[in-house]
Amino acid sequence: MAGHSKWANIKRQKARVDAKKGKTFTQLSRAIIVAARHGIPDPAGNFQLRTAIEKAKAAGIPNDNIDRAIAKGAGTYSSDDASYEEIRYEGYGVGGVAILIEAFTDNRNRTAADLRAAFSKNGGNLGETGCVSWMFEQKGVVTLEGEINEDQLLEIALEGGADSYELSDDPQNPGAEVYSPVSDLESLQKTLQEQDFPVKEVELRWIPNTTVEVTDPEQMRSLLKLMDALESLDDVQNVTANFELNEECLAMVS
Repeated sequence: MAGHSKWANIKRQKARVDAKKGKTFTQLSRAIIVAARHGIPDPAGNFQLRTAIEKAKAAGIPNDNIDRAIAKGAGTYSSDDASYEEIRYEGYGVGGVAILIEAFTDNRNRTAADLRAAFSKNGGNLGETGCVSWMFEQKGVVTLEGEINEDQLLEIALEGGADSYELSDDPQNPGAEVYSPVSDLESLQKTLQEQDFPVKEVELRWIPNTTVEVTDPEQMRSLLKLMDALESLDDVQNVTANFELNEECLAMVS
């Protein structure tokens, strides 16, 4: 088993350059709405909804807001006419870097316009559906926080259905990410928690099959600004890219 999540590493590196941005209340609430719409509005029987609620609570969203979002997703909240849908957008950053964006929106035209503006201001282009998605594979990801016994992790992760893992190379932020097929994510989370591994987050994520190394400081600045601009949009839930960068180059732009 070997790790292969480059953007997760980039985010950890980037956190040393600027403060990591958390998801907004709007983004987290929309994740609950969509999860409740796709399954039963009961977290006990809806894994996607349960993980969305856990993230919302960790971010400090009040229970009333969470209940309202569940009701909106279930169609039982009569005071709101907005209908949210999941849309995947694709595009390119400078240097041909592939970027995949997951959005929840009630207005496709607004979302597309906002994304197009973010790309164009930062040297990229919003592309057609399918232009880069073939470069990515969706995986279940369990993030662990704290000191990890790698031998024990390997044994338990395999038992839970994992197919790879990646240990953090940052001594200030030890931990690991464990990857599984989407269908095995719930089983993996349960297995790790039962063995007292420090589970911090559980999510579905698009993982690049191949990566592009960025060594030019100006190109790196443009890409990091583009990722920030995309992630700051309320309609955007997740952004994945297939670039990686080295420490020397990162130090030049910090």
